[in-house]
Amino acid sequence: MAVLAGPVTIAKVEIRVFRAPIAVPVRTSFGTMHDRPAVIVRVEDGQGNHGWGEVWCNFPSCGAEHRARLVETAVVPHVLGKTFADPAEAFDEMTRGVEVLALQADEPGPLAQAVAGVDIALWDMAARRAGRPLHALLGTAGMTVMPAYASGINHPGVAETIARSRSEGYRAFKIKIGFGEARDMENLDSALGALEPGETLAVDSNQAWSLPQALDMVQRIGSLPLLWLEEPLRCDSPAQAWRQLAAASPLPLAGGENMRSTAAFAEATSGPVFGVVQPDVCKWGGLTRCREVATAVLAAGKRYCPHYLGGGIGLMASAHLLAAVGGDGMLEVDCNANPLREMLATPYPPLRDGRMTLSDAPGLGVEPDLDALKMFQVAHMVCA
Repeated sequence: MAVLAGPVTIAKVEIRVFRAPIAVPVRTSFGTMHDRPAVIVRVEDGQGNHGWGEVWCNFPSCGAEHRARLVETAVVPHVLGKTFADPAEAFDEMTRGVEVLALQADEPGPLAQAVAGVDIALWDMAARRAGRPLHALLGTAGMTVMPAYASGINHPGVAETIARSRSEGYRAFKIKIGFGEARDMENLDSALGALEPGETLAVDSNQAWSLPQALDMVQRIGSLPLLWLEEPLRCDSPAQAWRQLAAASPLPLAGGENMRSTAAFAEATSGPVFGVVQPDVCKWGGLTRCREVATAVLAAGKRYCPHYLGGGIGLMASAHLLAAVGGDGMLEVDCNANPLREMLATPYPPLRDGRMTLSDAPGLGVEPDLDALKMFQVAHMVCA
């Protein structure tokens, strides 16, 4: 692992909120996105070095502005003007600083997301200061060419979306289910019928089912050639329900995007339920904790596939962590229209024959195109 460039003092933090209109809403079993939001964080030290991070903010629809204010008012005061040996030390300070507030406000999730965004920015800055690509600071695998799959495919037009994603370079796909048995089976038939030789498919029900519904569905779809079944139950379902479903399912179960504690990930990693573990670096733990999770997942012989559905900064952070730890995981890339994906990550890495290639530029290797993004910016806060 590369050596960090030494202690850093945080001199300035900026938070920007973007909202990009879209023609076709993004549907899940629990809600619909009518625009594409993003909250990005820029940190800067006293010498002008900088780094970028992103905060998960997809839901509820008003969540982006709220997350930005949490970063500004609840998280930044714990790092601004302070000196840290490395991003992990800053992560611990931020986490300690908001622990009681998270209890008092009953917002452990949004505050964890705010901390994660700043953490990613600090790691990006550390790598830029060291003159190394971010993955070189996070691990030694150096898997800079990685398989990627097109995510978020939904009705109507499942087959058409797969065909379009194929034309963009994808060879693996994931569709949304959890909309009722008839609709789900129709989507599955359409998706499997659209696959070409060598292509693969996963499914995601987004916590839609009760245990009896999930047990019924795994019998219906268990013989299908699917990579995994993602979040078939609510993430807070009893452990026994998850174990019962895993024992009955011929398909590997996947989850992790809605876990938000070290203990929860330790259980998912060591236990028999999940074959695929999917932490989201923008939603919990940032790069500091998700690196630990990813390493433990691989050590346990399971598959690490970072969850991600947002703007370009978070996507690049996910890609660099996957590159750092290696394994047989795939990078999740949302296939739905989102100008904030490419505009927040320029130059956007190429995707060819199902694989994305990271550059060897320092840090995340990308910069937001702030001039092009002006039309989508709805808020900008500066803390110095």
